Amino acid sequence: MTNHVHLLVTPEQSNGVSNMMQSLGRHYVRYFNHQYKRTGTLWEGRFKSCLVQTDQYLLTCQRYIELNPVRAGMVKDPADYAWSSYSAHALGKQVEFHQPHHEYLQLANSDKERQANYRGLFSSDIEGGLLTEIRKTLNKGLALGHGRFKEEIETLHKRRITPRKAGRPKRTRID
Repeated sequence: MTNHVHLLVTPEQSNGVSNMMQSLGRHYVRYFNHQYKRTGTLWEGRFKSCLVQTDQYLLTCQRYIELNPVRAGMVKDPADYAWSSYSAHALGKQVEFHQPHHEYLQLANSDKERQANYRGLFSSDIEGGLLTEIRKTLNKGLALGHGRFKEEIETLHKRRITPRKAGRPKRTRID
């Protein structure tokens, strides 16, 4: 995108995403500043992230990301956007640093059939409520998944990952 980047990553170790983003910031910003004879930070603020329930939402998130340039009016077809993994998933193009996710590989046994099945996922838009849920979840750093998944993650990490009700908590009257 012109003003942001979407990455869908599965870390292999604890803090993997944070470490990757830190490394990217150190190396790419140094390269970019040197290349364009500038100084200072390149990005504003910290990156946003959310935990995704793999079996239910991963391919939906891939579709969300790969359709972003289409929704923004930058291209008519996701295959026309050079910085997308759509061509790797749907057309079998070799892309450096791309490793297909297990959920994608489960779409079929052969590459051709898998690519056709993946293209089939794009025959309809992502439903509006789900689109809103993905955006809200990402912006608030919550978890994207079903209720039980969210409960299990909260219990496991002892950290709230579901939104609270808006506003201040109600006060209880003491008589």
